[in-house]
Amino acid sequence: MKSITIQGTKRESVGKKSTKALRDAELVPCVVYGGEAPLNFSAEEKAFKGLVYTPEAHTVSIEVDGKIIPAVLQDIQFHPITDRILHIDFYQLSDDKPVVMEVPVRITGRSKGVVAGGVLRQSFRKLKVKAIPANLPDEIVVDVTPLRIGNKLYIGGIKTEGYSFMHPDNAVVVAVKMSRNAMKGGAAAMDDEDEEEAEEVATQSPDVPTTEEKSAE
Repeated sequence: MKSITIQGTKRESVGKKSTKALRDAELVPCVVYGGEAPLNFSAEEKAFKGLVYTPEAHTVSIEVDGKIIPAVLQDIQFHPITDRILHIDFYQLSDDKPVVMEVPVRITGRSKGVVAGGVLRQSFRKLKVKAIPANLPDEIVVDVTPLRIGNKLYIGGIKTEGYSFMHPDNAVVVAVKMSRNAMKGGAAAMDDEDEEEAEEVATQSPDVPTTEEKSAE
């Protein structure tokens, strides 16, 4: 997994007044947990662009007072109006200690259901995984080619190597839904199996989307 280096300065004071002074100077107050004691530090706001404003997953090398701390981003707070970064929490990495982090999902292939006129719905853009640092994946690759209209791919159907998902096995990652085109004129482009599935889905009650599916839409 790619790593980003953040140059930081240790914070001696963590009160509201000092925190406001940091933000006024375009510095972000941060804290690293997971070590012997929490480490409070600050860094320039622009130093986090490559970590926060990207779809990719990264680990972080935090340099404070000549010491390098490997970590992952755990939580971030934004200003409700300006969207400026207000505070960031990190978690220190250890070679033999599992950590949880979000990893982007990359869709590959073109599903048979989409070819037949269906619509692909992606419920998760990122998935939470748990692994030791050496086994953290850069991304979760999902091949949707076999999915026909009405099919869903669940968490339990994704193969993992050295890591586990922090989601229930029945959580839907992607699904191929019936579309108006498939109902009206798409049948001409379907093979027999797709047409049968389309008819079956059309006669069933529509699925009630999960919270994740609603947010993805």
